[in-house]
Amino acid sequence: MKGDFNAYVATMRKIADISHAISLLSWDKEVNMPPNGAAFRTQQVATLSGMAHETFTAPAFKENLDALYEVREDMDIKSRRNIEITKKKWDRAACFTTEFVMKKSKITSEGYHAWLKAREANDYGLFKEALRKLVDIKKEECELVGYTDHPYEALLDEYEPGAKVADLDTLFSDVRNQMVAFCRKIADSQQVDDSFLVKHFDKDKQWDFGLDILKVMGYDFDSGRQDISPHPFTTNFAPTDVRVTTRIDEQNFGSMTWSCIHEGGHALYEQGLPSSEYGLPSGNAVSLGIHESQSRLWENNVGRSLPFWNAHMGLAKEYFPEQLGDVDSNAFFKAINKVVPSLIRVESDELYYHFHILIRYEIEKGLLEGNYDIDHLNEVWNAKYKEYLGIDVPNDKEGILQDIHWAYGSIGYFPTYSLGSFYAAQFFAQAKKDIPDLLSKMEKGDTTELLAWLRENIHQYGSTYPAEELCKRITGEGLNFKYFMEYAQEKYGKIYAV
Repeated sequence: MKGDFNAYVATMRKIADISHAISLLSWDKEVNMPPNGAAFRTQQVATLSGMAHETFTAPAFKENLDALYEVREDMDIKSRRNIEITKKKWDRAACFTTEFVMKKSKITSEGYHAWLKAREANDYGLFKEALRKLVDIKKEECELVGYTDHPYEALLDEYEPGAKVADLDTLFSDVRNQMVAFCRKIADSQQVDDSFLVKHFDKDKQWDFGLDILKVMGYDFDSGRQDISPHPFTTNFAPTDVRVTTRIDEQNFGSMTWSCIHEGGHALYEQGLPSSEYGLPSGNAVSLGIHESQSRLWENNVGRSLPFWNAHMGLAKEYFPEQLGDVDSNAFFKAINKVVPSLIRVESDELYYHFHILIRYEIEKGLLEGNYDIDHLNEVWNAKYKEYLGIDVPNDKEGILQDIHWAYGSIGYFPTYSLGSFYAAQFFAQAKKDIPDLLSKMEKGDTTELLAWLRENIHQYGSTYPAEELCKRITGEGLNFKYFMEYAQEKYGKIYAV
């Protein structure tokens, strides 16, 4: 039996339809849903999750997939990769019963609402029982899936296929060995002035400014929209419907601006995926590390660069003449790149940011190893912030409750944030080689050629190539931490004269 590729595509698109219906319900939960809708929304998502799982694990689909897998070497690379990735996902999904999938979905939905209440009350105690259930279900998932070296890899593989704990340990060792010393040099230097960024900025003007920045980046509002949510995120239902959310702090200009640019980078990737591959791996992002590379490239390599603000400082002054009228682009550039330890990951500078990720990585590993008591995990969190960033955590809301990821059961996700920054630096270095006048174009407010370069080299391929292979195709080598350090040393060396 050779298998029916068209039947495979039809089933994959049916599953995608169900999955995107779940995503739409989840988007609505965070943006529009009234408080009393939570119980039935949990039930609805659980039901749809069960339907998607049953469709994917149906015997007929498995039989056809196995037949196609046997003849995959006769296929073109895109079709072959689609079958190989789907087979790997099927083997993983087959480890779970429908009951387990629905149980996991229910625990996750309950965890989200418990996190919201705990965050509002600034009390970790209201979340710890939900977190205990989330960790227990993830431990069960690890054992069902299986692993070679460490249970964390069973979860990590879902977000960054093929990544190993040993490699991450080495990566974060490089972060410690190279970035700690560099950040200490910066700490000993004269600090930049960013006082003009923490004045009162009207929320409606911030909202309109954010929309303009998204348009500058190339975000297509005919294929997307922006809304407000407690934690900024990007979601997609097709390349023609990619939505972003932001949050606004009227006393902090950077909170909304950088979440808009960051989520806009994610959205540009999703809008650039081929619509013809809807529902297939070749129509989805290859990994979260690569996905994060797109958001971090726009947020930091572009959005925190001097050329970008030489072009758009005038726009910022139009919206906020009282706050920014006397600020030139060079002073603004220095201010938005201020390096100082901070409590909140999403508002951290791009250097200390990786210590935030390191802390979460160590805690996640420790939870799976059983090294931490969940009842007192906030104390572990606080101690690590004191150790790595030298700061005291004043409360749970600004500490262990600041991120939504564990409430979603997304353990194994955080390392992809650091991977994304390092991929971004390497990709941007290559883009500057391939587009020699890139910086001068950015200085004129033109990022269209950069977006076209990303579309051509990354977006169009979806998951056709594994992350490491994609990186080699673009830059001639696998992920190399040196590009991030070279970028950081050049940029911050000038700002802080180190």
